[in-house]
Amino acid sequence: MPSPQPTNRHLIVKLVVAVALALWLALVFLLGADEVFVSPPGVPPLPILIGVTAPVIAFLAAFWVLRAFRDFVLAVDLRLVTGIQAWRFAGLGFLALYTHGVLPGLFAWPAGLGDIAIGATAPWLVLALIRRPSFAASPLFMVWNLLGVLDLVVAVSLGALGSGLVPGLTGEVTTAPMAQLPLVLVPGYLVPSFIMLHLVALFQARKVAASGHSGDRA
Repeated sequence: MPSPQPTNRHLIVKLVVAVALALWLALVFLLGADEVFVSPPGVPPLPILIGVTAPVIAFLAAFWVLRAFRDFVLAVDLRLVTGIQAWRFAGLGFLALYTHGVLPGLFAWPAGLGDIAIGATAPWLVLALIRRPSFAASPLFMVWNLLGVLDLVVAVSLGALGSGLVPGLTGEVTTAPMAQLPLVLVPGYLVPSFIMLHLVALFQARKVAASGHSGDRA
């Protein structure tokens, strides 16, 4: 009779991940309320950069070191992981904030259009995964995820440049509001979350490719 231990372990990891995500969100909210992420003009926005990179580094470390977490990541429903990226269509909000003079175009246009592109195409990739699970190993799926990561990296980089780090680059309008609530939740929580979801998809894509596309059904 099979041992129930793997199932119990999976449930425990799932609970730990859920609690960690909730605590992480609460921490970002509290730090944002105290304006910990705010940097003076002309100073590199290190708090924001740490807020973006630290969770991703922690995720990668846990994936490579903890077998239980790695098994959990490789077992997550890939259709759900991909479908969540559809929320990126909310990048339209960056363009709205640019229109109202809250954010500079240097940041708002690339970040907004990039997010819209990923968000708008996510449902189509979900449909492809539903019809053919081995689509996960296709070059198109991998490139889409890599472009999704690239969009976020570009957005963070332009956000740093537009924060006042380079005087006069964006005029009087800077990305300073992105370091304050509620917008700080985007770089402090949503951006690293979306990066991790892309990484989950890429890890699973590699697994599917290594298995010889055995996930397809006749």
